[in-house]
Amino acid sequence: MGSGWHKHRDRDIYTHKYPVNNILYAKKITKNDRNPTDAKIDPYGTGVRPEPYRNGLGASILGPRNRDREKQDPDMIRPPSTDSGHMSNLRWSFADSHMKIEARGRMGKGDYSQRASHKLAGVNMRLEEGAIRELHWHKEAEWGYVLEGTTRITCLDNEGGNFSDEVSKGGLWYFPSGVPHSLQGLGPGGTEFLLIFDNGNFSEEETFLLTDWLAHTPKSVVAQNFRLSPEIFANIPEKEKYIFQGSVPSAIELEQPSRGGVKASKHRFTHKMLDQEPLNATGGQVRITDSTNFPISKTVAAAHATINPGCLRELHWHPNADEWSFFIRGRARVTVFAASGVSRTFNYVAGDVGIVPKSMAHYVENLSDEEPVEMLEIFRAPKFEDFSLEQWLASTPERMVKEHMFARDSNSGQEFVSALKGAKDPIKGPSKESKL
Repeated sequence: MGSGWHKHRDRDIYTHKYPVNNILYAKKITKNDRNPTDAKIDPYGTGVRPEPYRNGLGASILGPRNRDREKQDPDMIRPPSTDSGHMSNLRWSFADSHMKIEARGRMGKGDYSQRASHKLAGVNMRLEEGAIRELHWHKEAEWGYVLEGTTRITCLDNEGGNFSDEVSKGGLWYFPSGVPHSLQGLGPGGTEFLLIFDNGNFSEEETFLLTDWLAHTPKSVVAQNFRLSPEIFANIPEKEKYIFQGSVPSAIELEQPSRGGVKASKHRFTHKMLDQEPLNATGGQVRITDSTNFPISKTVAAAHATINPGCLRELHWHPNADEWSFFIRGRARVTVFAASGVSRTFNYVAGDVGIVPKSMAHYVENLSDEEPVEMLEIFRAPKFEDFSLEQWLASTPERMVKEHMFARDSNSGQEFVSALKGAKDPIKGPSKESKL
């Protein structure tokens, strides 16, 4: 039996077991509980309910409790001893979103007034088979990632070229600001996707919709624009359609416009992110998509990371933009360091969003020893950039590193610098057993 939390078979007592000289010692979760290295807690994997006790401190809760929420946020009710100072909430869940219900589709958006995201905003959208997100455009650029199913997209570029494609799970699209486009669900299950907009104050209510525009333009003007009589437009929609049921489309090549003056776009608006060759790390895989391999995407860069059970997205920071993280699968712990002694730990489950402000140091730890974490790291930037703590220290003179960290322990200092690796390893393998 390894280290971690375990429940006694014969009574309702939860204990934390950790190795001391390779012997497992169990202690009740009480004020006297000891967790000297602030090791992770996984209530879902072990059944333990987190309590507000830590290393001789804390007190029980006598009033009402939301046990389900506490299981999702074990480090909220029992934060590690390293947490310090004041930091705003950097966690938000799509489960807390107000849902817009439409015919054959729905859309969940965030309450942006409660979030720390200033550069990016997110929307989760679902379209059933044949359902259409009507022809529209935005002031902001749109980046989309397909979570399930397949989406048919169409758009017109600013040079008059048209583009159509089908994007399946793990694929994405990017429409620059002002580019008109449409989305349609394909296949028996339709589609679900994450939309990212390059402005934290984005509002879906401010989208420019075809039907909304024409409903608020005099029919005489519409008629003259299309060289037709006004009667032709007597029965066009009186308000926006937003999401509506359409017919199942034919193959793309059969639906290409053949009118004079229509031409194909020279640009590529879609990309198969999960088909990229991954960077294989000791604890998982990373795929990066930005303007270097998806040239049209000039304001949004992203990384798709898979963190294996018991593994760690390494200690690092991003120098060029805030990180907007979306958790697709698994359970994770993140501590954000904001300088000046300020640090706070957050927990995330599938469907959650995490914000890490520009240049703040952090990691992502997989809380589970059985299930991987799958996540997107998204940035309002043309390129993905990060600095690795290990790579930095491996590139610094050993004397300097040892004098900073191990001035009172030369043996540990030598062991540390000998273990440093200069090669990039963004996701670290399972941790070693504690020597405590």
